[in-house]
Amino acid sequence: MTGSAVLVHLAGAIALLLWATRMVRTGVERAYGDVLRRKLRHTFRNPLLAVIAGAGLAICLQSATAVSLLVGSFAGSGIVPAATGLVAVLGADLGSALVVKLLSFNLSAVAPLALFFGTAIFLATERRAWQQLGRILVGVGLLILSLQLIGSASEPLRESEILPVIVGYLSEDPITAFFLAAIGTWLFHSSVAFILLVAALAMRGLVPAELGIVLVLGANLGGGLIAAMLSRTMPAPSRTVPLGNLVIRAIGAVIALLALTLFDPPMEMIGSTPALQIVHTHILFNVFLVLLGMPFAGLVTRSLESLQAYAAPPPSAALEDREASALDPDALGSPSRALANVTRAVVGVCETVEVMLKNIMELYDDPEREQIDALASLDDRVDRKHAAIKLYLARIPPEAMNEEEEQRTAELLDACVKLEQVGDIIVRNMLVHVRKKLDRGLTFTPEGWRELSNLHASVLANARLAFNVLITRDPATALQLVREKDRLRDLERITSQSHFERLRKGAKKSLETSSLHLDTIRDLKQINSLLASLAYPVLEEEGVLGTTRLLPATV
Repeated sequence: MTGSAVLVHLAGAIALLLWATRMVRTGVERAYGDVLRRKLRHTFRNPLLAVIAGAGLAICLQSATAVSLLVGSFAGSGIVPAATGLVAVLGADLGSALVVKLLSFNLSAVAPLALFFGTAIFLATERRAWQQLGRILVGVGLLILSLQLIGSASEPLRESEILPVIVGYLSEDPITAFFLAAIGTWLFHSSVAFILLVAALAMRGLVPAELGIVLVLGANLGGGLIAAMLSRTMPAPSRTVPLGNLVIRAIGAVIALLALTLFDPPMEMIGSTPALQIVHTHILFNVFLVLLGMPFAGLVTRSLESLQAYAAPPPSAALEDREASALDPDALGSPSRALANVTRAVVGVCETVEVMLKNIMELYDDPEREQIDALASLDDRVDRKHAAIKLYLARIPPEAMNEEEEQRTAELLDACVKLEQVGDIIVRNMLVHVRKKLDRGLTFTPEGWRELSNLHASVLANARLAFNVLITRDPATALQLVREKDRLRDLERITSQSHFERLRKGAKKSLETSSLHLDTIRDLKQINSLLASLAYPVLEEEGVLGTTRLLPATV
């Protein structure tokens, strides 16, 4: 096999590895993301539990980066202290290292079973949770298969004349190898995938243990860099945790690299083969970071918060810049450009409404005065943005617009009105329920809370579909959104019936929280109806919308 053919096969195997890792992560996020967020925000407040929870979440998602961004958003919202969040992310990196160890075993028999059962589950049902479980199993199967392909594709490299030269050079220059590994991990956007690749090459004698360990240290630095780069557009408080993780990982990696260079420790103590030595070093390094990070996490986060506060621009100026960039008055003479600007501004409204909808259920579970006030202030932001968009649309010359642009103008204006109504329902109805629950010290029954949480998770998922429809105008997504409205109607009816059954049995908590329970169901149903109506203009154009319901042929 020629050298170019070997590289093509190896590139394909690596691409499959990255894709499989992404499949598992997105499957877990879509099926269990909201539940995990709700459960973990309490756990992350205890440093020791935060390490365990962060490790467990990273194992589920197969991505410490995803955990870092999630915990960063928790810290930015004030749900968890930044120092505890940083400790949780260090635990997530340890969990990611344990994933590497798990995948280093011979799992060849698991791959076909995971692919078969994952595909069967995905095709056998239309239920979202089961389909995502099938997606996770298929991702696991492809992940194991990709590792086998990497091994097969790298086998001809044993006979390569160039590879020993490259490996020899990098072995003599650990600093270059360290930074190349950091860059490679950032390009992969997955430290798990990069370290698995290094371990697979070491298993076939292509990479010596000493060089592999240097590459692992560089990969740990690159893993911290991924989350820090991805969080650069987030608010400053949400960036503290990813940046703190990068700082601790950078310091730890440099210390470990110096120790490895100066003292040349015996590697046989941690593994009998180069591949095991590489994997075990990765785990030990992350254990060291957890132990180092727990006492210093507070110092690191406080220092970063001080630097961010010093470098932050005035809030009013930053807000004015954002509004000006979205609704550019110079574009009013060109309706197509102006409508594109409005679409961008509407995306901002969608993001704010999504934050409100996501956080309101967390306040039901743990009502705090400060968080209640913060959520109420978001409705004022939605109102301001809606007013600005409405005035901007009114300034577009009607005579300059064609029929399609006039239709899009009406559609965007109607969407803004409905998004504002969703914000009003959250603040004027649901937030009132939260305050009542807090003032009276009420709690839902476990069954009632589970039903409300499931209903809210469905509405939140439909909200994301609605926002996608509004931007992409994709008929398939619009059709799915309206079908989900029908499914939610059934879920709402079942939830109400279950509540009345508990009332008949005289459950005390059900009696105390009955009005809150039923009012919340009504509010969530109303929100879902408003969001689902964003699909109607798209379906009308496709001719699949009847006067009141979908045509029979499309159901």
